[in-house]
Amino acid sequence: MSSPTPGAAAGLSPIVRWLVLAVAAIGFLFDTYELLMFPVIGSPAVAELLNVEQTSDAVRQWGGRMLWIAALSGGVFGLLGGFMVDRFGRKTVMVASILVYSFSPVAAAYSTELWQLVVFRCTTFVGVCVEAVAAVTWLAELFEDKHQRERAIGWTLAFASLGGILVTEVFNEIVAELRVRPEGIPWLTSAKIAPTPWRYTLLTGLVPGALILLLMPFVPESRVWKARKLAGTLQRPSLGELFSPELRRTTIVTTLISACGYAAAFGALQLGPLVMAAGLPDVAEVRKEAPENVKKATAELKATKPGTPEHVEAEKKLAAAKSVVPRTINEKRGQMQRWQEIGGLLGRILFAVLVTIVASQLLIRMFLLPGLVLFPVTYLLLYQGDFTIFCVAVFFCGLVTVAQFSYVSEYLPRVFPVHLRGTGSGFATNVGGRMIGTMAATLNTEFLSSLFLPGEGPEKNPLRVAMAAAVIGSTVYLIALGLSFLLPRPRDEAPGTPTSQEKVGE
Repeated sequence: MSSPTPGAAAGLSPIVRWLVLAVAAIGFLFDTYELLMFPVIGSPAVAELLNVEQTSDAVRQWGGRMLWIAALSGGVFGLLGGFMVDRFGRKTVMVASILVYSFSPVAAAYSTELWQLVVFRCTTFVGVCVEAVAAVTWLAELFEDKHQRERAIGWTLAFASLGGILVTEVFNEIVAELRVRPEGIPWLTSAKIAPTPWRYTLLTGLVPGALILLLMPFVPESRVWKARKLAGTLQRPSLGELFSPELRRTTIVTTLISACGYAAAFGALQLGPLVMAAGLPDVAEVRKEAPENVKKATAELKATKPGTPEHVEAEKKLAAAKSVVPRTINEKRGQMQRWQEIGGLLGRILFAVLVTIVASQLLIRMFLLPGLVLFPVTYLLLYQGDFTIFCVAVFFCGLVTVAQFSYVSEYLPRVFPVHLRGTGSGFATNVGGRMIGTMAATLNTEFLSSLFLPGEGPEKNPLRVAMAAAVIGSTVYLIALGLSFLLPRPRDEAPGTPTSQEKVGE
């Protein structure tokens, strides 16, 4: 990324400008880190807390329910957060939201019943949703030059996909360590919880809060917001104003496009590691061999004398034979999410490169058109085939979907006036994306997937979800493509320059 010029963030020294970029990048990274824990830890967590198999109806249904319930909670409070961002300041709200989403995963790690996991996933989502709106608004107003603002937002948002990759690799590493040390990882045993990958992964959620909060005292509040607040010229945010004749089209279209992006992510992509991983052909082969291996290991154990080294070794073999299926699912789950998140990272990088040279409406269509083909091919044709080929397809699905999130985040501050930037962005991403769009997870797991393969047993649940994902993905991409022709042209004024509407208001 090219270094911001002095005009890019007037009044800020080069060191402070780079600190601002660092805080934004780290914040976006850990937003995604916290959110994408659930696709890798959700199924084993629900299965353990309900004492059922990972392919059961309960896991399929609760996987979708929890994705939507958490996102719905985040959407409600994220919308409130948009008001708070405009009322109390961008930086202040950022700090509060980071504290919420740092401590919530740690509390979730100690869950002994499902309702506890649900509650703390909801509070995690609340913190992330509020922080995301505050951070983009804050960043957009600190970089006033149009091209530098686009680069700053585009490149820092690319770090969001690094968060998905990081949580995947942390989970994979924990799975690998527990294979060697089933009694627990030494530096995590002091937490006094059961040594399972999902609990240990949740514990790592505390890291981002400490890291970001160390840097926050050294970065400024938005000068535009602060100046207007002190001068008494900052208009109060109003939800009703979003539907005024001047902004109605902007609000409705951006809300619906945001809903489509989140529907593709929650109704298809995130259900891959969460549910579909348990139904992969490679897992089916291991599952078929597992009973015979357990039988052999049990016979070996019975043939040894208790208390002898042979008996101890036989016990380990039996434990390994019993855990081979969930361990294989975890490994495939981590690999799927790795491919998906690397694709998302490339999507954000492509967006950051293209945003300054391609017109807004054309840019989003460059990502929407391929998705119309990718989703049905990936989830209808490739899911039950070669695992590597399927993962490559998931890579491209992640690329085109996550790039849309960068698009919406960069676009929204450009189409709402200063006093409505947090409110407008919050409405589009929270009402559209997190309240409406994420319903696709429940639509898939509770309703649409049940229409496929009637009469088959619960072992077909992952395939049912994949088939529903194909329908949801292709449908929302088609809707978003149509909506892209209705997107208003962004305002020519840089952030901080009053629009004609604002001048009248003042």
